Amino acid sequence: MSDPRKIVLDESRIPRNWYNIVPDLPAPPPPPLHPGTRQPVGPDDLAPLFPMELIAQEVSAERHLPIPDSVLDVYRLWRPTPLIRARGLERSLGTPARIYYKYEGGSPSGSHKPNTAVPQAYYNAQQGVRRLTTETGAGQWGSALAFACAQFGLECEVWMVHASYDQKPYRRSLMQVYGATVHASPSAVTSAGSKILAEDPDSPGSLGIAISEAVEVAGSHEDTRYALGSVLNHVLTHQTVIGEEAIEQLAAAGETPDVIVGCTGGGSNFAGLTFPFIREKLAGKIDPVIRAVEPEACPSFTRGIYAYDFGDTAGFTPLLMMHTLGHLFMPDPIHAGGLRYHGMSPLLSHMYELGLFEAVAKGQSECFEAGLRFARTEGIIPAPEPTHAIAETIAEAVRCRESGEEKVILTALCGHGHFDLSAYERFMSGQMEDYVLPQERIDEALAHLP
Repeated sequence: MSDPRKIVLDESRIPRNWYNIVPDLPAPPPPPLHPGTRQPVGPDDLAPLFPMELIAQEVSAERHLPIPDSVLDVYRLWRPTPLIRARGLERSLGTPARIYYKYEGGSPSGSHKPNTAVPQAYYNAQQGVRRLTTETGAGQWGSALAFACAQFGLECEVWMVHASYDQKPYRRSLMQVYGATVHASPSAVTSAGSKILAEDPDSPGSLGIAISEAVEVAGSHEDTRYALGSVLNHVLTHQTVIGEEAIEQLAAAGETPDVIVGCTGGGSNFAGLTFPFIREKLAGKIDPVIRAVEPEACPSFTRGIYAYDFGDTAGFTPLLMMHTLGHLFMPDPIHAGGLRYHGMSPLLSHMYELGLFEAVAKGQSECFEAGLRFARTEGIIPAPEPTHAIAETIAEAVRCRESGEEKVILTALCGHGHFDLSAYERFMSGQMEDYVLPQERIDEALAHLP
């Protein structure tokens, strides 16, 4: 096809396998450790939280993991997703670069998150689980899991970071429409939440605290398991349907990416887009620059350290070798709630140490300015999280304008911002501020590493 604006695959082109990148890496990632024994965790350690099929995927050495037919049936509601040439954005920038974005906002809950929520709900239902608990930052993951649980007849209980609970009431409403129970975190429902509230009744919450609450409830009920929306290997693997489709779509357009950009909080969106391309890069077929973009207010890649740390605030989870700001780090209440996590995926952290991609940090004013430009040129209002990737995409396109290079830039628009209009309103009215993170706050949190 020539000069396309939108590249849409036929339904028959939905990937039939998820791609596991671990066997293709130059070195294996360090294992998670039991917080008590400091020994690598085994299946029995994870069984109170996850069904056995997901545990098997977490440690799998297979490159290709078959997608069950029941999961594919739900995927067909929105997959394959379109790859769109950002011609309006290109014109507004006057750049010779060709910009493509993989749009995941057409899913029922409006983001990429159902790519993993659906299989997680399916495998739990197959094991006879009655209820799933989880945390959510901006509400994208919570609404995705609520949708997925409704598809397979499971109850869903969500702890939503308090700052986002207040900022994004309609994401809370969306979860409730799908049948979920939603708590503002920290909550008085759990001992972990009650302890935080006793120390700080006005705590804005964090993903680490919300994880502690969801894990506490899951671990204390036999019929309940926990579902995580990012960070772990099986979650990142499920998201690779994004990149697998994008490879085929770019090939149909006769393009090869020179730069690939994605936003990172826990890492699932970035991994989903980039892992299949990194596979091709490791095989010597392509050689793009791959760049992760994180918020300046929560910069785990660019200012954190690579160390074993808890994935949650209370210390319920295994120890994960990851880029971390410290499990007690309390991020400022930026509007990109899905990126307010103290750590980064252990798998992505390992790959960053191997030099397989680079990372930059952005302030939220620059990101919302990029989001407005994108909305006014492309028509889609981005969620606050992907505005980080859009901001860096714009910066790269401007560099192409200045140098005259005709690069192909690929990014992922992982969700729409229809429930984030209050954040855009704050930005347009001049009420939004950039949070400058003092080094002493990072140092204080890192002092409590296990």
